[in-house]
Amino acid sequence: MRFVGAEVLTSAGLAQSDLEISQGVIGAQDTGKTVDLSGFLVLPGIVDVHGDGFERHLAPRRGAIRDLGRGLIATEAELAANGITTAILAQFYSWEGGMRGPEFAARMFAALDDIWARVVTDMRPQLRFETHLLADYEAVLALVAAHEIAYVVFNDHLPHKRLAAGKRPARLTGQALKSGRSPEAHLAMLMEMHAQGGAVSEALPQLAESLLARGVRIGSHDDNSAADRDLWRARGARISEFPETFEAAEAARSGGDAVVLGAPNVVRGGSHKGNADAADLVAAGLCDALASDYHYPSLAGAAFALADAGAVDFAQAWGLISSGPARVLGLTDRGQIAVGMRADLVIIEQATRRVCATIVAGKISYMSGEVAARFVG
Repeated sequence: MRFVGAEVLTSAGLAQSDLEISQGVIGAQDTGKTVDLSGFLVLPGIVDVHGDGFERHLAPRRGAIRDLGRGLIATEAELAANGITTAILAQFYSWEGGMRGPEFAARMFAALDDIWARVVTDMRPQLRFETHLLADYEAVLALVAAHEIAYVVFNDHLPHKRLAAGKRPARLTGQALKSGRSPEAHLAMLMEMHAQGGAVSEALPQLAESLLARGVRIGSHDDNSAADRDLWRARGARISEFPETFEAAEAARSGGDAVVLGAPNVVRGGSHKGNADAADLVAAGLCDALASDYHYPSLAGAAFALADAGAVDFAQAWGLISSGPARVLGLTDRGQIAVGMRADLVIIEQATRRVCATIVAGKISYMSGEVAARFVG
């Protein structure tokens, strides 16, 4: 298939150019049907390095959906409609229970395995593991092996300050109900895990080493300081997801680690938690990739917003949601438009910046409106 008339983003920048795709890759020769895409942009498909927006499709209400596969197929429709061609689905494995509990994680990964061959979008699992679940370290390694999980991120969401002060954590009752525990039992569990900090520090390096030996990429979440980042780097975690401060992001950059920031932070104009402004970090050169985090539409929106604000040029901004995350994930066959690369493309209407078509390895995952009319002819 041959596209003509569009503005195409390649390594040379954005310019009007013809583009051919054949057998799922970007080719150098005309291979068949020609489609006039005048008035549209053809851009590298979006690679989402971390997103949990799929949760709303799996359980919009507690216990409402038992067939997770249907929810994942609905997730693909949303991903495709937002130009996402590769999606890392960030699933918690946490003491918080419910959709973040170990049992749900196992069900979700099994459902993803089951539907993977039936969807067009490349949907891959990420395991977000709460470090203080000491008794689950072996189970996590088994889960990673069983589902070929290639990306694990370590979290610690325990409210350590309040627990250390003997105070009742915020949202305790809601968390307890979600996990099926009484508030008293939930608090006792939190206190017990908090007290195991020394044992966690001793056990984590071995867990990280075992994951690395399997070829798994590992990262840390919410680094707050240079010391945090240095500690995780020493454990082999070379990806810093959503660093909370300039200090942490600068430490990651100076240590050669990848920095992943949230696209919703850019679109909102700042962090909803009061952390460092992602747009400022991008402008300072302290970002390798933007992630959807909890909102898939924010990826394309963030790229346009950064370019409009002059934080970076458009090619650099789009690279933060395509070639940048592809590099973070070690996916060398996608993320840019070049001969021999996978034909992962998103077609966007210039006037409205609306995603009109998404193509994954040469297959259409989404198409709407005028673009669809031009393809059908």
